[in-house]
Amino acid sequence: MSGVVLGTLLASLMGRVSGALSGPLGWRLPGKTPRFERAGDVVIGGSFSILLFYNVTLLDFTTPPAEPPPSGVSPWGYRVAQSFVFAVEEINRSPQLLPNLTLGFSIRNSGDSVRGALRETMGFLTGQEEPLPNYTCHPGPPRAAMVGDTRSALSVSMARLLGLYKFPQVSYSSTLPSLSDKIQFPSFLRTLASDLTSSHVMTQLVLHFQWSWVGILAQDDDYGQQASSVVTQELDQAGVCIEFDLQVPSQDSLEKTEAIVLKMQRCTAKVVLVFLSSSHFQLILYRLLDLRIAGQVWVSPEALHMALALSIPHVSQVLQGSFSLLFHSSQARGFPEYLAQLRPSRNPEDMFIESFWESTFGCTWPHRNSTATGDVKFCSGNESLRDREFPFQEVSNIDMAYTAVYSIAHALQDLIACERGDGACADPQRFQPWQILHALKKVHFKTPDGNEVLFDANGDLVTKFDVLQGQKTPEGRFHLVPIGMIDPGVSLGNRMMVHLKEGLQVPSSVCSRSCPPGFSQMPRQGEPQCCFDCSPCPEGQFADQKDMKRCLLCPEEQYSSHSRDRCLPRTEIFLAFDEPLGLALASVALFLAGLALLVLGVFLKHRDTPVVRANNRALSYLLLASLALCALCPLLFLGRPTAVTCLLRQTTFAVVFTVAVSSILAKTLTVALAFRVTRPGDRVHVFLGPQASTSVVLVASFTQVILCGVWLGTSPPFPDRDMVTEPIHIVVQCQEGSGTAFSWVLGYLGFLAGGTFSVAFLARGLPDAFNETRFITFSMLLFCSVWTAFLPLYHSARSKSTVAVEVFSILASTAGLLGGIFIPKCYVILLKPEQNTSAWVRQGQRAWQERPSEALQRSLPVSTAQGPRM
Repeated sequence: MSGVVLGTLLASLMGRVSGALSGPLGWRLPGKTPRFERAGDVVIGGSFSILLFYNVTLLDFTTPPAEPPPSGVSPWGYRVAQSFVFAVEEINRSPQLLPNLTLGFSIRNSGDSVRGALRETMGFLTGQEEPLPNYTCHPGPPRAAMVGDTRSALSVSMARLLGLYKFPQVSYSSTLPSLSDKIQFPSFLRTLASDLTSSHVMTQLVLHFQWSWVGILAQDDDYGQQASSVVTQELDQAGVCIEFDLQVPSQDSLEKTEAIVLKMQRCTAKVVLVFLSSSHFQLILYRLLDLRIAGQVWVSPEALHMALALSIPHVSQVLQGSFSLLFHSSQARGFPEYLAQLRPSRNPEDMFIESFWESTFGCTWPHRNSTATGDVKFCSGNESLRDREFPFQEVSNIDMAYTAVYSIAHALQDLIACERGDGACADPQRFQPWQILHALKKVHFKTPDGNEVLFDANGDLVTKFDVLQGQKTPEGRFHLVPIGMIDPGVSLGNRMMVHLKEGLQVPSSVCSRSCPPGFSQMPRQGEPQCCFDCSPCPEGQFADQKDMKRCLLCPEEQYSSHSRDRCLPRTEIFLAFDEPLGLALASVALFLAGLALLVLGVFLKHRDTPVVRANNRALSYLLLASLALCALCPLLFLGRPTAVTCLLRQTTFAVVFTVAVSSILAKTLTVALAFRVTRPGDRVHVFLGPQASTSVVLVASFTQVILCGVWLGTSPPFPDRDMVTEPIHIVVQCQEGSGTAFSWVLGYLGFLAGGTFSVAFLARGLPDAFNETRFITFSMLLFCSVWTAFLPLYHSARSKSTVAVEVFSILASTAGLLGGIFIPKCYVILLKPEQNTSAWVRQGQRAWQERPSEALQRSLPVSTAQGPRM
């Protein structure tokens, strides 16, 4: 029932369309619409927009349609139809392709209207002048396929009709993406790519030229909206920003066009992507020329736009350097020569050639105008098309129609020869439309010029794109020049293969200048991501490429170069023996150690003199030996830290200095207590013996040993590599382990030093002939000053300066103790031997007893008459 209803509706539609086209047009033959047909074993149909109908009203199916007004002629449409004929004749002459079969054709005129396309399509299917759906009345050869039409609107209507019969249709010009839908259009194929593919290719061109700041001009129809949406989405994913996306109304409006042009004038993007019809594109160009606006690079997915614009005067001011795309198709070699030999007398069956001739040469045929005056130019039929220039001849769809005929011929060849191996063979005189459609989808061949032809699953031709650029010749002529090719079928990651000429000068289009290596992009607040400022990478980070979004951290073993564009290896540093500072400190340490041993030798040589015997000479020997070891301690701090040296550094320093300070404390206590003895048998005598002094040293030193043992047992020092202190170096140092234990060790040593200084300060007024308290006071004052200053310096120093501060403090305090206590004694021993006698000592005692100093009275209220001598 539905088939009857569909047939009735189609019959009604075809009847009304037929009536609409039966008016008295000058080119009509009585009872027959104009066409160009040639007989053959198999016939291929072609629908072309040759004779154009203007202002054809839509059918309302309530009243008979009005007759169409007079028609114009499309020279371009006729040339495309002739390329169709040229391909058929070339195939019929070929001994390899369909050698035992002659192709015929039936070229029909759609008039660039939907009703004309539907009527001629149905007429080709049924073989009737007044077509009736579902009835075939032609006893002639079978129909293989239909080629056409020009616009997507016409092809959609044809495809819906032909799809009902699974009748193959191959379009040479329709690019609407929805035609790739095989559910809606199962029998539609095309010898070019869809607008969707063209949009993808335009995106790749933008990315190839590294344009990051572009504008879009799109028509407010399905084509413009869909194409701009695809491009915007892909460019946004690739990080390209759209400064403006302006919609051009389909209905011509000078006011809106001027508003669009003024908006473009205020924008900074130098690249404009165009998705407009040819007429609207030309309207924009005219307005740009009027306002003298230039400098933009126009990129169009259709070379036809640019080609049509070539006819505009002074258009090179606007289009210089612009780009367009052209489907890379087979070239109809020999077609210009074929067209040059075209004559009306040689093609009497061609019903379009006379109208084409009149339009091309501006003449009139005598038999069409019997009342012409003498000013009318008559056509002779001998005019030549050889040197005739046609609009956009370089970028027409001639090659597409040529390829369409060849694809149908190869499908017939495969169908007849059973070369596909699927058993779907057919008699060339008896085959069904679906059989040729099946073969057509699987064709894969090379055209005479060597170009490969095959269709993808959507029926779109797998094709490449030629990239054209508008350039001026030395003669001043502006034309489109091929500069390379884009292959959508070959890609690297998300990028198509783009092959362009080397040395191509292309202007940049960016919102912000590129950030060089060593800088990162800092987005501007409230602006697109392509608008940014360049911020230098901070220390420890780098950017080795242009336009990096953020700087990268250098590995721990490396540091960033001065230009912040790469990372360099970090060198290890420590206070080494061979560097000037290390060599100087080591020399001072050895000198002080040698000096202490030299003083010890002097004391040993003069051990029986009063100066050496005074105040426990055994403690003096111990003190000198410990001071020699103190001077040698810095050698553990120099050189590359190891596990052993890290364990010995602080502990050896702490224990040896504790021995030295405790020895001084014992000497000071002995002197101070000796002058407090007032009577024989006083209990203070217990603390004046050698055992007491030894006990003080042993107890104080053993306490420090215990503290160091706890430190080493819980969290000992270890070698460490400091990556933070110095950006370009790795500081090899000893990590103290437990900071608390280290503080206890230093605190205990400071406690001993403070106590020793306090006792020495109280006893500073005792006579010089008997003791060394004044020298001890001065030495301990120097010692405490050095280590008090050490603490803030140690915590503020960095890198190997920390080690240098501690070594300097050790050497300074050692020198202070050695020089303050023993240098005066050596002076007396070596230079004043007359004072190093018992008589001198007794004389000093008497002087002290007679004139006790005020300081002694303040410090020791009760004194004895005899000083210690041990």
